[in-house]
Amino acid sequence: MRNQPASVTLPAEPGPFPGGGSRGDVRSEQQYQQQKFSNQSSGPFYRREQCFQKGQNRGERGRGRGGWQGGRQNVSEEMPKYITVSTFAQARAAEISAMLKAVAQKSSNSLVFQTLPRHMRRRAMSHNIKRLPRRLQEMARKEAEKAVHQKKEQSKTKCRKARRRHINLVAEFNRRQRKNIWLETHIWHAKRFHMVKKWGYCLGDSPTEKSYRACYRAMTKHCLLQDLSYYCCLEVTGKENELLKQLARICSNDTGLTFEEASCLSGRFEGSLNLYRADHYPEGMLGPVTFIWKPRDGSENRQLWIWMHPALKQDILRELKAIFQCSEPEEIYMPEPVTTSMQEEEQIDVALSLGKKRKKEDKEGEKAVPVKKIIGDGTRDPFQSYSWISQATGIVISDRTMEILRYRLIGPLSHSVLTETLKAASLQTEMADSETELNNWWVENCKDSEKVSLHQRQTAIFELLEGLSSPSEMPPGTILGLTVGDPRVNLPKKKTKTMPDFEKYQDYDKVRQLYLEGVPVDCAHSFIWDQDICKNVTENKISEQDLNHMRAQLLVPGSHLDLGPCESKIPILLVQQPGKMAGEDRPGWGSGWDIYLPKGWGMAFWIPFIYRGVRVGGLQEALKHSEYQRIPHAPNDFPDCQAGMQFAKELETSLLENFKRRPPAKRANYVKLGTLSPFVCPWEQLTKNWEGRMKASGEFVPPSSPHPEHCAAEGHSLCDPTAEVVKEASSETGEVEETMEITSSEGVLKRGDVTGTQDFGERGETMTRSDFIVLRSEKLRMQLSAWCYPTAGKDRRIRLISRLGQKEMTEDVFLPILMSYPRALVWVNLSLLRKGNPELHAMICIPTEDDLLRLSKDKLFCGPQEPKHRDIFKEKVQKLKEEKKKKKDNMKALESDFPSVPDKETTEKHEDLILGLWSDTLPDVTSHCSRTLLGYVTRGDFSLAVGYGEAQGFVSLTGLVYMLRNQPADKKGLVLLRTPASFQYRFARLNIEV
Repeated sequence: MRNQPASVTLPAEPGPFPGGGSRGDVRSEQQYQQQKFSNQSSGPFYRREQCFQKGQNRGERGRGRGGWQGGRQNVSEEMPKYITVSTFAQARAAEISAMLKAVAQKSSNSLVFQTLPRHMRRRAMSHNIKRLPRRLQEMARKEAEKAVHQKKEQSKTKCRKARRRHINLVAEFNRRQRKNIWLETHIWHAKRFHMVKKWGYCLGDSPTEKSYRACYRAMTKHCLLQDLSYYCCLEVTGKENELLKQLARICSNDTGLTFEEASCLSGRFEGSLNLYRADHYPEGMLGPVTFIWKPRDGSENRQLWIWMHPALKQDILRELKAIFQCSEPEEIYMPEPVTTSMQEEEQIDVALSLGKKRKKEDKEGEKAVPVKKIIGDGTRDPFQSYSWISQATGIVISDRTMEILRYRLIGPLSHSVLTETLKAASLQTEMADSETELNNWWVENCKDSEKVSLHQRQTAIFELLEGLSSPSEMPPGTILGLTVGDPRVNLPKKKTKTMPDFEKYQDYDKVRQLYLEGVPVDCAHSFIWDQDICKNVTENKISEQDLNHMRAQLLVPGSHLDLGPCESKIPILLVQQPGKMAGEDRPGWGSGWDIYLPKGWGMAFWIPFIYRGVRVGGLQEALKHSEYQRIPHAPNDFPDCQAGMQFAKELETSLLENFKRRPPAKRANYVKLGTLSPFVCPWEQLTKNWEGRMKASGEFVPPSSPHPEHCAAEGHSLCDPTAEVVKEASSETGEVEETMEITSSEGVLKRGDVTGTQDFGERGETMTRSDFIVLRSEKLRMQLSAWCYPTAGKDRRIRLISRLGQKEMTEDVFLPILMSYPRALVWVNLSLLRKGNPELHAMICIPTEDDLLRLSKDKLFCGPQEPKHRDIFKEKVQKLKEEKKKKKDNMKALESDFPSVPDKETTEKHEDLILGLWSDTLPDVTSHCSRTLLGYVTRGDFSLAVGYGEAQGFVSLTGLVYMLRNQPADKKGLVLLRTPASFQYRFARLNIEV
């Protein structure tokens, strides 16, 4: 009984028999025995001297190492010869109780038969209790009676054959897409792609197979297919004058096209523009959209489709309802049940009931979406409105998202894939079956000679597409309406790669006329604008089961299946995508066609495209497509809109979590590298600092030099006096290293003339709401593009500069621009001069005169290096670590002692400290490093299109003009790039493509 548990508290009783078992207890018990023996007969056997050894008195008896209980001394010296059993048992009662409780209580979650040694276990023990030893059978019987270990109720759909029935599968699929909507091609993508949940959809991110270069080759030489059905479509219907009057408030002629563009207003071409909040240009950016006007058909009302990214939908819809005053819902969408037989209806009821049993914790319950035969059709909330009307003007806004499918074909042979896959619908004047409504709309239209003539002209133009060498030969944004037959009847026996056949069409005059004049206005008409026709086409689609049954009845297996008048007729819309239009290199790269379909026909068109040898891409391929075109990608490259800010916030959270997962020794120390914000671009801080530089200096001066003594000699007021280059010996190698030492004790770089975070008075009139904007004026971007090209040396582009703009870079020209846009960003493209791979959030810096001089002398000079910075947060992080360790040690103290609580203020003050990250208020980001910061990279990688590293990003307008003003004529547009985890700067050429 020596090692007693510390948690056992023995009861202490008053009186002559204390029950603790301590030193005092032994001494009191000895005194009691002596008193008892003295009262009895004083025979020779009961001598008082027997209780003590010679030379030991009563005072020394209790001063051992814990008495008989705690010491390891001789037993004859420590233990008394006589004890009272009742007193001893009472003292040990608490210990015996604790021991019995520990024995009876299980120390793990394992079952009884799992606690046996391995050589005693038998497989039958899990279901036959009598196989266990008798001493454990009672405990096992109690475990079996618990509800946790009872066998679960067998589901009625336990059979896999029953679970894989189509009606049960669709019921399960509709249940799984209540939170994240599935596209009609979701099942196909889920088997071949890495799926991600974004913007309320479940989308394919990238293929599971190695296809990075294969997708680029498809975009360059053949065809790449993408499902863009997750893009949102808002339909606006009303009088043309009312529509144009209000739509003019949310766009500007300064940025390019508007809704009033004549070629787009006729419905002949698709347009693209940037939307802003009403009457707030250039602030209040909503996002980029594309729009299509329905061709005029003689009616007073016009229809307009506005397509946008799902991240931008809510902001744009809210603004449209505000300018058109559409507040009341016109109708509530109620899904109509699909006409089925009595047997199928019973199966639907069984599937729904089984679904409720399987998902008992489902909170939606009765609000579950009814089962549909089409995956992706039952995803709309039946209790949510999808149409709004204005009582004043009669304008109606309808949400057509997921009602119109959208596929994109990218590549020079995309038109060949279209003409090979799709065939124009044949004329039909009689109904195939009077009982059904199959093709009844097509029969009525075929009775009109004008519409028949229009269909024939559309078919002739569609067949001429195969004579083109690339879709880029067509006018940008060309629209062609068409009605096609069921593409499933034209499936080849095996996969083939579609190639152009130029000998098939020898009429080069018509082909030349097509790409010179484009498609006529009347040929842009399509029946897909009519919602009733689209609904008819969706509901009367021939199922795959019926189609396969017809193929099985063919006399010659594998021969062409002719459905005759029973073949479905599908209205579609073809829209040409122009590809790369800005710049001089690779014109038309990435061009293709967008195809718009009614819902329910997604897989019917998807599989025939796959059988023509196209390669399928996901979100990553779409990102690379826009990167190689050097255009902004929504919402990543729109930092001035809400969707772009939300994207940057989510990206920062993701990168920070990945950074924290790695131990400090296996991750970069960004404080020593001089990287203030490696996971997010501080655009507001950048524009504020450059505005402060301009107002503090009053004139443009050369960029700050890395050597402070050089700055003092030249008298540069914008150099940072606190960023010094200090030579210190490395503790590990003993070598001398250059470090950037920050003398501010708080970690904020202080400047003599201007503070990086102060507000510089009132801003311009255009900067009243947002902290910064992105310059999207075509005229100003063209002028800046001309200034970025060298005007001397072998790289000069005199002819290009004269075509872009004739104004020279004088103060009279650029000062009004800077006064109008003091806090503006400019979208730029960067091309590395030599080796290097730009990365996300890389820093764009201004080279010094010494850097440009060394580059002109040494053509192999790759760039300077950033001196090592001192980590001013290292001591704080170590102090916080010690406090946490001290708190942990205090928690392990005895329960009787209250643990000392560390200072709460100190802990809260440093709880956000992370070793390697800047944990304080950001200082002046432009002068924190040895090279003046100009902007950041938002996308960068090695480009397969050009064979070297390319990047896109934003720079400060003020900083860009400042740099171009002070650079030599033969070095215009040269900048430095530095990745967040590197000291090495690399030279790059900056240009603005317009």
